[in-house]
Amino acid sequence: MTEDVQKHSVHTLVFRSLKRTHDMFVSDHAKSIAVDEDSHRLKMAVKLKADYSAVRHMPILKEGKDRAAQYPGNMQGQQSITQSADPEYLITGTHAYPSGPGVALTADTKLHRNPSEAGVHSMALALPPSQARQDASRTAASVADIHQHAGSAERSQAPSRALSLLEGGGTRNSAIMRRMTTMPKPQWHPPWKLFRVISGHLGWVRSIAVEPGNEWFVTGSADRTIKIWDLSSGKLKLSLTGHISTVRGVAVSTRSPYLFSCGEDKQVKCWDLEYNKVIRHYHGHLSAVYDLDLHPTLDVLMTCSRDATARVWDIRTKANVHTLTGHTNTVATVRCQAAEPQVITGSHDSTIRLWDLIAGKTRATLTNHKKSVRTLVLHPRLYTFASGSADNIKQWMCPDGKFIQNLSGHNAIINTLAVNADGVLVSGADNGTIHMWDWRTGYNFQRIHAAVQPGSLDSESGIFASIFDNSGGRLITAEADKTIKVYKVDDTATEETHPINWKPDILKRKRF
Repeated sequence: MTEDVQKHSVHTLVFRSLKRTHDMFVSDHAKSIAVDEDSHRLKMAVKLKADYSAVRHMPILKEGKDRAAQYPGNMQGQQSITQSADPEYLITGTHAYPSGPGVALTADTKLHRNPSEAGVHSMALALPPSQARQDASRTAASVADIHQHAGSAERSQAPSRALSLLEGGGTRNSAIMRRMTTMPKPQWHPPWKLFRVISGHLGWVRSIAVEPGNEWFVTGSADRTIKIWDLSSGKLKLSLTGHISTVRGVAVSTRSPYLFSCGEDKQVKCWDLEYNKVIRHYHGHLSAVYDLDLHPTLDVLMTCSRDATARVWDIRTKANVHTLTGHTNTVATVRCQAAEPQVITGSHDSTIRLWDLIAGKTRATLTNHKKSVRTLVLHPRLYTFASGSADNIKQWMCPDGKFIQNLSGHNAIINTLAVNADGVLVSGADNGTIHMWDWRTGYNFQRIHAAVQPGSLDSESGIFASIFDNSGGRLITAEADKTIKVYKVDDTATEETHPINWKPDILKRKRF
């Protein structure tokens, strides 16, 4: 007769198996592992140097002679040094604010400063080799050892020199703290106001460029046309047709009477403005071309595309000099300058790349942005540039792309940035808002919500492109309501009527 097997829950079976496994190996885990003395000593020596080297021999304190009378227990290790050296300078401990018997500050303390690097170095050399070996097994020297060996180089200085150091700015740490907490006051900029609204395009206006003579400007639109407008009167001068899709970028050459355009039809065209017709095509991009820019000193054209590349073209021969590859998504914007780095691109892969134009390779990749980088702008005077994204506007230092600061507050998809020589930075967004910033401090001194054209939907208030004219006194924006708006400075405004509402954040930090 067979015996029935008792049924158990899964929990009971797992626990029983776990206990049996533990009992099997408990003897191995119960054994204590012997500590290797040499390894432990080496570990403590490394930890001592890495974590406590800066505070092992910190302060030199100026105290009265009643210090020794107050704590007679420490006189055995201090008697020789007290008799031979100036009693005004005594070491009381290994911390800037020591505590405990024999190391407390007294009411007679008159001088307290951290030792200089030279003093710390000479103090380290003064320690005998025997003590250096003993230091490996402890975190700080004893009070008697510090009294005996440390501070001789500092005590040998004349008191006048020590006082002059304090008068000259105190310790180096305090000077650094003063610099960190000081924030420059923003420069006052007059507010801007809407001056003119220009209608004429039948689609979204996607791009703007101003000619070098500051007499006219050109716009490209989703209606597949390029229009040239008189800057002073706002009247239409010329319409150019030839693209078969949205015109995403336009640029006017400062070296020749040429106008360059690119669009979502993959075409890059060179227009001769003396004949008002296309004279060159630059073939090579595999998808829509989103932006272009001209080199200021070379006959070179830069374009960027949805095919994740930027291309460098020889204007005269139409040759594709370089294909700049490395981005993993649409390259939305490209900017070119004469100094290094000569080419800067921003992409929907959230990165900015700085390119070596001669080698055709990436010089640096900036990965601070978390969202697509849709626009870049170079400062006309400073060796800096700014990038716009939905997460932030960031400022960078050339040539290596060192991060400067964030301009936070424009919480929208930033499509365009523009800056003039006075340090006014303009950011335009998808929701029709325009923010004015002081370039140096990042102070947002004005916010504008562009009014849509009568008959348009409120959702058609996006800002696609913006540019200052060559004088810096007019701001031209291209918008989704098919209009071009011109803004100018309010001449009646003063610092009294429009004061700076500046509330510095002392705890402001550079956020990446």
